[in-house]
Amino acid sequence: MKYDVKDLGLAKKGALRIEWARNNMPVLQLIAERFNKEKPLKGLKVAACLHVTTETGVLMEVLKKGGAEIALCASNPLSTQDDVAASLAKNLKIAVFSIKGEDTKTYYSHLKSALDFKPDITMDDGADLVSTIHQRPQELHANIIGGTEETTTGVIRLRALAKEGKLRYPIVAVNDAQTKHLFDNRYGTGQSTVDGIVRATNKLLAGSNFVVCGYGWCGKGVAMRAKGMGANVFVVEVSPLRGLEAVMDGFGVIPIKDAARIGDVFVTVTGDINVIRKEHFGLMKDGAIVSNSGHFNVEIEISALEKLAKSKKTIRDFVVEYTLSNGHRIYLLGEGRLINLAAAEGHPASVMDMSFANQALSAEYIKKNHDKLDNDVYKVPEDIDSNIAYLKLKALGIKIDTLTPEQEKYLASWEMGT
Repeated sequence: MKYDVKDLGLAKKGALRIEWARNNMPVLQLIAERFNKEKPLKGLKVAACLHVTTETGVLMEVLKKGGAEIALCASNPLSTQDDVAASLAKNLKIAVFSIKGEDTKTYYSHLKSALDFKPDITMDDGADLVSTIHQRPQELHANIIGGTEETTTGVIRLRALAKEGKLRYPIVAVNDAQTKHLFDNRYGTGQSTVDGIVRATNKLLAGSNFVVCGYGWCGKGVAMRAKGMGANVFVVEVSPLRGLEAVMDGFGVIPIKDAARIGDVFVTVTGDINVIRKEHFGLMKDGAIVSNSGHFNVEIEISALEKLAKSKKTIRDFVVEYTLSNGHRIYLLGEGRLINLAAAEGHPASVMDMSFANQALSAEYIKKNHDKLDNDVYKVPEDIDSNIAYLKLKALGIKIDTLTPEQEKYLASWEMGT
């Protein structure tokens, strides 16, 4: 078995941390029990490009119990937990290619190592794996029957590929499942982003001006949690609907050029490029903190900040101080990469339980239905989404009502009114 991890000696620690995550992922454990009996993924090779965290470790266990062979690489150079990677390689005999802090060249070589595994299914987070496949000759990956995509940025890229008629195989957009984006994006990203900022800086958020760029599900979560910490939250948006929603949620909504003058902490969660740019850095206060929780490190124009700075130094782990010509210091967190994974541990296991349940069940769905699917991006089937919500409630010991026959008839008819 090939692998490339930092240190196999970290495997014991990683196994204990995976166990802790597993204890908080009851839905995946129910799926694991069935997978272990039925082996629905038997004979499949899965190449997964995901954040190599404890929660991902639990997903890998479930896929393996389902009969899959797995190769795993990181979907971000700073998101790997090295002890988890070591445990998966040593204890589960999974081909892991992932080291926290790997440079760009190593990152892409690890992607290619996972693809050399000749997978039948891809499992992606950000679509770098799929993008790499589509830059290679088609015959190299003719055996791929389908894939899944975990995050908003990846779904955007894949839909663009499908729109051009270039997508080579069907993809299930796990990100669009309601049990994913309504919970993972909002509650997971919200908590873990604030956690990453606080761990990196040890700053008090109460009373600060906290600027959230983007008010999608991730932005909603970050704004909610920053407000809960006592910050004065301002939202930057380009969508009138989302801007209006932020206003009615009680937040200030202002353009980025105005936010730049007053913000103490900035977080980008838009999925777009150069949201905070050269002209904004010059307007910022001395001591402004700039961070990103979008998938790629493109939302902050780091190259412009490098050119503007007369000096820079690493002042804390994951904190680089840039001093501008006017004497103002700007602090960039986590190299502009996902701060919730660079400086913290990513989403809590209890919310990833639903996201990764979607991944496992979507892989099973692809195996059963790939010959009926076109080369397009599909939503997670509603019955899978609903069943995951049901299992989560069951695991929490919560019961809900069911419709009476009379209520079902009323909802299905047009004759009955007042």
